[in-house]
Amino acid sequence: MDQAYDTYTADDQVVWRLLFERQMMLLPGKASQAYLDGIDQVGFVADHIPHFERDLNPRLQRLTNWRVSAVPGLISNRAFFELMSARNFPATTWLRRREQLDYLQEPDLFHDTFGHVPMLSNQAFCDFLAALSRIALAHVDHPEAIEMISRLYWYTVEFGLIQESELRIYGGGILSSTGETAYSLSDPRPSRIPYEVGKLLQTPYVIDRFQDRYFVIESYEQLYQSIPEIEEKLEELLVT
Repeated sequence: MDQAYDTYTADDQVVWRLLFERQMMLLPGKASQAYLDGIDQVGFVADHIPHFERDLNPRLQRLTNWRVSAVPGLISNRAFFELMSARNFPATTWLRRREQLDYLQEPDLFHDTFGHVPMLSNQAFCDFLAALSRIALAHVDHPEAIEMISRLYWYTVEFGLIQESELRIYGGGILSSTGETAYSLSDPRPSRIPYEVGKLLQTPYVIDRFQDRYFVIESYEQLYQSIPEIEEKLEELLVT
């Protein structure tokens, strides 16, 4: 589908600016350096909502050969993973209203683009996304397998932390949330667990409050290099 960019109102542009500037005040010293570098590399600015075809895709294709594809909202597992396996990141086009700045029940354009697109400038992270999506497609009709893969996606792509010089955020669900940005790195702290595929596949998550736990990777290469283990552990768990 088309982004229908001309339908964004002046108020939509103001909401984008409010959200963008608020998060950019918080994220230095909290977000992964790869994410902060990605903000500049994909061309995000406060003064306008990003245009997928004009602003984002030419840059992403040069960086990692990815694209952003407009979708109407939440889509089926099959459609989602088909897009991702072909290196197309699905992003909804609707934006929250002023009275929804702090909480939404489902992802909007700010979450999908500001939260996730800067990380699409990192090649190892992108390779992980594409490989994980291919695994998901092979199991797309198996609900138990998809539930386990969803857990892994949730605790990495959406709510992942990385150990750089200090603990930093790379998950889009945190990076697009003012409250969870502060909470995820806070002391007294929530539980923070080293990335472990077997444990992660079996750990349920919550969707209606801040996370009880976060998994911490050592590098984006670690994510991509864990793909064979994900396949192996998934098969083991499906047999037992």
